[in-house]
This record gives sequence, C-alpha cells and structure tokens, in this order.
Amino acid sequence: MQPSPPPDQKPPTTSSAGTPPPARSSQDAAIAAEILRQTAASGPGASISPSDVAAALHVEWRSLLGRVRRVAIELAREGRIDILRKGRPVVLDTPLDAGAEPDTVKGVIRLRLRADSASQDTSPDDTAPQTD
Repeated sequence: MQPSPPPDQKPPTTSSAGTPPPARSSQDAAIAAEILRQTAASGPGASISPSDVAAALHVEWRSLLGRVRRVAIELAREGRIDILRKGRPVVLDTPLDAGAEPDTVKGVIRLRLRADSASQDTSPDDTAPQTD
C-alpha cells in the first residue's frame, strides 16, 4: 500500500496530458513527497536542487539522483512542479509511456512548485488575512 500524500497536497486524478498518473513504488512516493515538501517550503517562485532532495532521503544520495530526476519528470507531467533549465521551464515533449528521460531535461536542472499548483493546495486557514 502506498503512503498517502500530505494532507495539503492532493494528487491529481489525471496528468496534464489527460492520462492517469503512473503508480509509484514506495520509494518513488517518498521521493515525490520530499520534492513537493521542499518546493513548497522554498516559497513562491523559488527553486530547489534535485541533489537536495536526494540528500534528504539517503546518506548515499548520489545513487538516488537518477530516480529523483525521473520522479520530478512525472510530477512535472502531472502539473505539480516545473523543471527549470537555465532558469526557464522545460517543455516535456517525450510521451508519458516512453519511459525515457526527455532530451530537454539533460544537464543541470532545478525544481519549483508550479504557480497554479501552489494556489490550489492552500487551505482556507492559509488564505485568511493576518491580524496583529
């Protein structure tokens, strides 16, 4: 059984391409949760490094980098995060079922919470005006 996502982060029922998101292994689910946690914690518009995600999950973090990138690609296809290359969002052009890393995601990347995803995940308490 897969762990459920944090209460403030609901998984979409379909990807941006209109297909159901792929089932994730427990390790991939943990990676996805950590990506979403770190991107949310970094604040609006800020980005994180995939190596930060890997390092938060395992002492031997370098061995996880490929998997972190693959999970990040899945999250981007689901519309939950943006993958940035040279500061610009990457357009994922490889079909979801191809299983290969798109050519546009090679090299140094950063991850950030998608702006429209952040606004959908806020609870009513988070949107209440602050009073002193």
